[in-house]
Amino acid sequence: MLVWAIYDISKDKIRNKIVKMCKNIGLYRVQKSVFLGDIDKNSLDELSLQSQEIIDDKTDSVYIFQMCKTDFENVILIGQAFDKKFVSNEVLEKFF
Repeated sequence: MLVWAIYDISKDKIRNKIVKMCKNIGLYRVQKSVFLGDIDKNSLDELSLQSQEIIDDKTDSVYIFQMCKTDFENVILIGQAFDKKFVSNEVLEKFF
């Protein structure tokens, strides 16, 4: 399933853990605090549970959106939707 993971985390140490988790389960960074990838249900559950354990729920937020490929094809991208510092053409080809 396609998954977007978006976060706003105040502390560098916690933010870096979330980044590492996202990369380890196969998500690709598309902007500074946005990841996208095609992962299985177990990886989704793992990201969700581990995020809940480490963030400060009074100051931080993590959003995880599941999306089917049909809905993703209908996403409207305006401007520089994918940050070229993070996303290679190889990654873009996986999703478009």
